[in-house]
Amino acid sequence: MQRKHLRMPLFVIATLLFGLKTYIVYRFMFDLSIENAMQEFILFMNPIASAYLIFAISVWLNPKRQMKYLRWTALIGSLVLFANLIFYRNFTDFITIPVLFQGNNAADLTGSFLTLLHWEDIIIFLDVAIIWYLSKQKFDLSVSLPRNGKIAATAVTFLLLAGNVVLAEVERPMLFVRAFDREYLVKNIGIYNYHLYDMTMQTKTRAQRVMADESEISEVETYLDEHSPDLKGEEADLFGIAEDKNVIFVSVESFQNFLLDSEVNGTETTPFLNDLKESKDSIWFENFYHQTAQGKTSDSEFIVENSLYPLGRGAVYFTHAQNEYNALPEILNNNGYQTSVFHANNKTFWNRDVMYDNIGYDQFYGEQSFQVTPENSFGWGLEDKAFFEQSIKYLQSQDKPFYSKFITLTHHFPFELPEEKANIDLYDSGSNTLNHYFQTARYTDEALEKFFEQLKQSGIYEDSIIVLMGDHYGISEYHNKAMSQFLGKEIDGYEHVQLQRVPFMVHIPGYEGGEIKEKVVGQIDVKPTLLHLLGIEEEKDLTFGENMFADQEDDFVAFRNGSFVNEEYIYTDGVCYDRETGDPLEGEQSEACAPVKKQVDQELKLSDNVIYGDLFRFYDFGNSNNK
Repeated sequence: MQRKHLRMPLFVIATLLFGLKTYIVYRFMFDLSIENAMQEFILFMNPIASAYLIFAISVWLNPKRQMKYLRWTALIGSLVLFANLIFYRNFTDFITIPVLFQGNNAADLTGSFLTLLHWEDIIIFLDVAIIWYLSKQKFDLSVSLPRNGKIAATAVTFLLLAGNVVLAEVERPMLFVRAFDREYLVKNIGIYNYHLYDMTMQTKTRAQRVMADESEISEVETYLDEHSPDLKGEEADLFGIAEDKNVIFVSVESFQNFLLDSEVNGTETTPFLNDLKESKDSIWFENFYHQTAQGKTSDSEFIVENSLYPLGRGAVYFTHAQNEYNALPEILNNNGYQTSVFHANNKTFWNRDVMYDNIGYDQFYGEQSFQVTPENSFGWGLEDKAFFEQSIKYLQSQDKPFYSKFITLTHHFPFELPEEKANIDLYDSGSNTLNHYFQTARYTDEALEKFFEQLKQSGIYEDSIIVLMGDHYGISEYHNKAMSQFLGKEIDGYEHVQLQRVPFMVHIPGYEGGEIKEKVVGQIDVKPTLLHLLGIEEEKDLTFGENMFADQEDDFVAFRNGSFVNEEYIYTDGVCYDRETGDPLEGEQSEACAPVKKQVDQELKLSDNVIYGDLFRFYDFGNSNNK
C-alpha cells in the first residue's frame, strides 16, 4: 500500500512528457529564435505551465474519467501542435481562428501537405502513446485527493501561469497590446495560451462592428488628410499617360526580387524579366515590397484593390467579404472600364466568388473557363503557358477599355515541375523547396514572354499597359540556411526584410522614358498609382497608400507585424537598421526609428478599425465619374 502512494500520478507524468515534448518542438522544429537566457527559460517554462493547466483539471474527475481525460487531451493537444508545425513550415506563422474558417482551401493543399511531413514528426505523438499505455488500469496512476488537495493542485496552475505572464512582460513589455507578431506570443506564453488569446481577440473583433459609429471613420479621414502629400495628382509624373488604355495586371505567384538577374549553373533564371525591366518602355520599382499576412495571395489582391492593410489574423477575403469597400474595380466600372479576373482555380478558393462580386468585378474566368487536361496541368493546376494562351480569346471579346487581372499558378509552393518542362537545373542546397524554386520561376518567365507575344499577335498589346507584380514571398524564413548559401551572406533581420521585395513593373508600349526607380514603395501604393496613370482622380477616396510617382519625403512601407522600411531605415524585431549599409543602429541613434514606428502602429490600427468596424458604410465616396 505504501508503494502505491509513492507512485507519481499520471497527470504529473503527462505534464512533464507533454511539456518537454512541446519545448523540443518549439526549439528545434519551429526553430524559434532565442536571443538570451531569459527567452530560453521562458520557452522552457511556458509549455510546462500550459501542460499542467490542461492535465491538472483531471484531479476533479473520478479515477476512470481521469484516465480517459488524460488520454484524449494529450492526443488533441498533440494534434494542435502538429497542425501548427505543418502550417509554420509553409508560412512561417501560426494558425489563427479565422484561418480555421478557410478550411475549404485545404482540399487544394494535398500535394503541399505531403512535402511538409518530416520523419522526425513522430516525436510529437510519442508521449501520447506512453500516456495511453500508462493509463491502463493495471498501473493505477490515477489520483484521489480531498477537496483542499484538489484546490491546491489547481492553484499551482495559476502560480505557473502568473509567473509565465510576469516573465513574458519583463522580456517583452506590452506583449498583448502590441501583438502584431505571433512568434513573440508563442515564444512567451506558448502555443496553447496563444490560441486562448486568439479566441479572445476573435470575440472582441466580432463585437467591434456592432459597436462602431461614424466618429471612427472621421478619425481615419483626419489622419489621412494630415499624412497625404499636398501634390495634386496631375502635377506628378505620368498622370493620365494610360488614359483609356486597357490594363492587364499580372499577379505573379510567389515571385521574389532575388530571382531577377540570378543564375543556376550559369543559366539565367528569368531572362525575359531581366530584359523587360531594362527596356525603354518599362518602369521597374526595385524597392517594391509585398505586405501580405496570413491571407497570402488574397491579401495581395485585397491590398492592391483597396489600399488598406491586411488583417493580422486570417484573410479579409474570408472574414469581411461582405463589408463596404471603395475598391479599384468598382472605381474603374464607374469610369467606363469592363473589369475581370483570370485565375485557373476554383471560384471558392479564398472565397473569391463572394469577394469579387462585392468589390465590382464584372467577370471571373475561373477553372471552368479553361480546358484543363493531364498534359497541360501539374502542381496546382493549369500550367501558366496554357493559362495565358487560353485567355487571349476572352481578352479579345471584352469591351474596351478593360481592366483584367491575371493570377498565375505554376510558381506555387511546393514548386513542382515535370522534368521535361524544366529549362534550368535544380539548385543544390539542403532545401528541396529552394532547389525547385528556380525551375518554376524560369517556367513562369517563359510563360510571360509568350504572353507578351500573344498580346502583340492579337492586337491588344499596343492599346494596353501591362503591370507585373509578385504577390508575396515564395521562400520563407524556414529556409534561411539554404538562402544564406545562395546569397552568400547571413540572413539577419535586415536581410529578411530585404527579401520581401517582389517585382513591380509598369510596361507602357511606345513609352520611351523607361527607368529603374529606387523609391521605397509597396502594394499599398498600387491602387492610387494605377488610378494616376489612368488619369482618374478620386478626391474623396480613403487610401493608406500613395501614388508612386509623387514625391513624399516621410513615406514608408509598413508590414503587418509592425516592421517597416523607409528611405533611411529598416525596422524589424525591435532593431533599427541603416537601410543603405544594413548596420544596426545603437545608442541614441537607435531611437531614429521610434517616430516612424509610432505612426506605423497607428496606421495599422486605423486600417484594422476600418475593416473590423466596416467603417466605409458610414462614408460617402461620391462614386461619380471623376475622369
